[in-house]
Amino acid sequence: MSRPFITTVVLLVCFVFTAFQCDEEEYPDYDTELAELNELKLQIETLAGTSECNDDTMCKFIAFGSKPCGGPWSYLVYSTSINTVELENLVASYNEKENFFNEKWGIASDCALAQQPTSITCENNSCVAVY
Repeated sequence: MSRPFITTVVLLVCFVFTAFQCDEEEYPDYDTELAELNELKLQIETLAGTSECNDDTMCKFIAFGSKPCGGPWSYLVYSTSINTVELENLVASYNEKENFFNEKWGIASDCALAQQPTSITCENNSCVAVY
């Protein structure tokens, strides 16, 4: 075999390994993924916490989180005084990401169902769940 042929093969092999190497940002570790989930959860809770109820707004609730056995961890109470589309999209994204996280890392939990509010009332300009 000629020297240029061997050099070409070696360069081609190096190129293939370089092109298909794993990017750590693409595959975060457990702690990184958990921190991202917690940051998103805090953003959601902060947004919901800024909502106020009054005669012009309506109180609502949404399933929040994804238990490994199925169903939500809880129900998040909020009012229509905030951007509800943004909140609902963030919650949907969070629920999906937590479900993926649970499956990926083999997370376990009890299989108790979170109690859904029977109604919501407005007390002191805050929505309160009634069970």
